[in-house]
Amino acid sequence: MGRSAPAIVILGNGSLATARKIQQRYPEAVIHGLAGRVDGADREYQEFGATLRELYQQDTPIIALCAAGIVIRTLAPLLLEKGAEPPVLAVAENGSAVVPLLGGLGGVNALAREIAAALDGAAAITTSGELRFGTCLLNPPSGYALGDLELGKRFVSDLLAGESVRIEGPAPWLAEAQLPEDQQARLAIHVGHAERQPSANELLIYPRNVVVALTSGTAEAIRTALHEANIALQSLACLLADERDMASSALRETALEMGVPLRFNARSGTVLELARGAVPSLLTAIAINDSMAIAVAAEPLDPLLIGRPRGRLAVIGLGPGAAELMVPAVKAELARANDVLGYETYVRMAGPFRADQVMHCTDNREEMQRARHAFELAAQGRSVVVVSSGDPGVFAMAAAVLEALHESSDAHWHNVDLQILPGVSASLATAAQAGAPLGHDFCVMSLSDNLKPWAIIEKRLDLASQADLALAFYNPISRSRPWQLGRALEIVAQHRTAETPVVLGRDIGRPGQTLRVTTLGQLTPDQVDMRTMVLIGSSTTCVFPRAGGGEWVYTPRWYGEKPVG
Repeated sequence: MGRSAPAIVILGNGSLATARKIQQRYPEAVIHGLAGRVDGADREYQEFGATLRELYQQDTPIIALCAAGIVIRTLAPLLLEKGAEPPVLAVAENGSAVVPLLGGLGGVNALAREIAAALDGAAAITTSGELRFGTCLLNPPSGYALGDLELGKRFVSDLLAGESVRIEGPAPWLAEAQLPEDQQARLAIHVGHAERQPSANELLIYPRNVVVALTSGTAEAIRTALHEANIALQSLACLLADERDMASSALRETALEMGVPLRFNARSGTVLELARGAVPSLLTAIAINDSMAIAVAAEPLDPLLIGRPRGRLAVIGLGPGAAELMVPAVKAELARANDVLGYETYVRMAGPFRADQVMHCTDNREEMQRARHAFELAAQGRSVVVVSSGDPGVFAMAAAVLEALHESSDAHWHNVDLQILPGVSASLATAAQAGAPLGHDFCVMSLSDNLKPWAIIEKRLDLASQADLALAFYNPISRSRPWQLGRALEIVAQHRTAETPVVLGRDIGRPGQTLRVTTLGQLTPDQVDMRTMVLIGSSTTCVFPRAGGGEWVYTPRWYGEKPVG
């Protein structure tokens, strides 16, 4: 499809069978089901309108199994102007009708026909040009770019009014179209990479068959070089650089400004040789200077087959477990990943995954091996995700990944695009359920002595308790450490009263979550397990009843005497 994976959005179980048929046609598609009404969806959502608008704004193709009017009313506030937009379709619950709504320039009609064929239904195509000619002239296939959209609309309008057209240049996809061709026609579709002045009588379509190889250079310098070589900017398929320059921010910014991919190859000679070696079916190659060369292919190029991309490694936090508490940037990173690494429980939580995504599940005690493996994969040009629960920087994989990089002298590892993406930590998720027990200064500690001596833990507990900080305990107890929580509570009790509020959150954000409010004097280790977050208040932490039952817990932001006013 040339876009991100489509989202299939359903409102009830009656649509699930049809959604699965569509997913068979597009295995990378994700089925989003309304929480409480759909069993077996890939992901749950809480509110239809907010979900649809979020997907639209993320440029995600939307296949909504519901009435077209619902989709139209939901997205109407976002449709301020006609332009680039993701494909949006409404599909009947039984698959009998497929209605393309938005994204005419994004291939929505082709998508509608494919879905209709998969469902043995009918595509309700209403676009005049496609109905008449069997193709959307303003949306050329992958590998080609339209010259001017506004002139193109006038051109198609003239065709629909009855004029004939001649085709100049290789346009194999138009051979199947029902165009009124005449070699003497006033209107012409011109296909080629040469720079041309737009004309009302011409539809200019450019093959993306040009590569610019460079060691340095601005977007303006590239535009100037292409212009002087009489090559249209729209024919630029990608930029190509030496793999030793993968970490160059200047090259990345240039590619972003040009709106094309940046690819890398090993350079053994001049920049002209770099350009020549990367392009199959080479038509011509031009050396601009010592730092830039242009290569032109006889046919459109697929940038994915030229060199390789800069590898990417993202260390992500899933949050406490609920899909709605996962930040959008993490969801996007999971969607783009080739490889997903992590403790098996957390990897499964991150799914579902496409058939082409590779899962590397390891034991929870193999952090450094996992981090090194992630760099090995990313150094090959792959997009890699390392999964943590909660936040990756809180007793999780971010530190291990950075330690692995710090210890390595491998330039390929250091050239990887490394990103740390935050998640909602278990302590914050538990605190939010209870109210605001961490509303003032607080201390986060792990009671596990697997990686640090118990003496250090005792010292920090004593000092944090003396300082009257609210406390959050990770890894509070396990079968191999049954006594340590009791000792920790003894230390805290030396500096806190027995009435100090305590919050126990077990599996917060996951099915079967429980939340309990007690006191330091009533808390015993047998009330806690490894999946429990323990929050101990400070001397100012307050508790009061909730209207619907239970208690609110909060630590006020003032300290000592309450401020006036």
